Amino acid sequence: MSKSRKSGEIKGIELTFEGLVRSIRGVDDDLAAQASRAVNLGLTLRNWLIGCYIAEYELRGSDRAAYGERLLDTLAAELGRLAVSNCNRRQLYRYLRFYRTYPEIVRALSPQFRALLPTGAGDQQKVGTPPPRSAATAETLLSRLSYSHLELVVDLDDAAKREFYVAECLRGGWSVRELKRQIASLYFERSDLSRDKAKLKELVDSGTEQASQRLEVRDPYVFEFLGLKPKEVMSESHLEDQLLDRLQDFLLELGHGFCFEARQKRILIGDHHGFIDLVFYHRILKCHVLIELKLEGFSHENIGQLNTYVSWYARNVMTEGDNPPVGILLCTQKDHALVEYALAGMDNRLFVSKYQLHLPDRDQLRLELERSLKVED
Repeated sequence: MSKSRKSGEIKGIELTFEGLVRSIRGVDDDLAAQASRAVNLGLTLRNWLIGCYIAEYELRGSDRAAYGERLLDTLAAELGRLAVSNCNRRQLYRYLRFYRTYPEIVRALSPQFRALLPTGAGDQQKVGTPPPRSAATAETLLSRLSYSHLELVVDLDDAAKREFYVAECLRGGWSVRELKRQIASLYFERSDLSRDKAKLKELVDSGTEQASQRLEVRDPYVFEFLGLKPKEVMSESHLEDQLLDRLQDFLLELGHGFCFEARQKRILIGDHHGFIDLVFYHRILKCHVLIELKLEGFSHENIGQLNTYVSWYARNVMTEGDNPPVGILLCTQKDHALVEYALAGMDNRLFVSKYQLHLPDRDQLRLELERSLKVED
């Protein structure tokens, strides 16, 4: 036994029940943070190495002339056939850009990762001297920023802007969502124009969202990298999962033509992933029915999100003979529920009436949701 640790203590914490709880909580926090860092590091280096391989092939590939400008399209198709995740053309270009933006990461590689480099890619003379960076060393980037952070930064064209957001992100411990919000709000430009930069920084700091030290399994990059399925990781809470189970069963038991199709259906809109809670195909209406559940009060953002999903389905999934999709938004607080429909801009009154005839009405859904909430209580 260590001389510095007294009998009846765990790492300096008195061995009482309260101390036991604190010790277990501490171990859980520490190891969850370590797991998060390990997964993020692996994902970041995987994407950097993909960019490295593409760059080396473009420079020295013996048959590169045969592909020319079609290289990324052809490569994306082949990797897709082999089920290599997140390697569409857009992502491959981002990995290449990531490598070219931060070539000095090669110096931060452990022997384990250095062994994965293409021959010659790690030569000192090839990498050269990186441009001066005031924000962080390669080691700091890898250890403190996730790939989702770095992708947002690499997408910026201006080097000074990239360095600004890296520095602020590290200083403030921003989450990915916070970094995205600050870029969208033109924080860099506002800071450049502001006379009192310290005051602006104080104002920004007061409302920022901090990054969690735990593994963000809801990040699409992370769960694809780990080989997880959306259903395994996308439920926001146990309560939501249980409610979706009940609603799914309720709609199927109605016998009005609902055919279950998907749960946590993943779609890609531009550069952003969306996850639709429940997707049915209605054999009588001949259309898709999308259902979103929110464990909160109604907001225009929620109905707007559902409208986006409905519009996306109308454009990308609806086929000849199908009618336009319909969305159902279920919002709930502790003591009441609200149901809203999203009809994707349909203006045919007879058609809307047909939907109302075959879909459960608002009161029916509201009562079922409230009944399910009471059961879960």
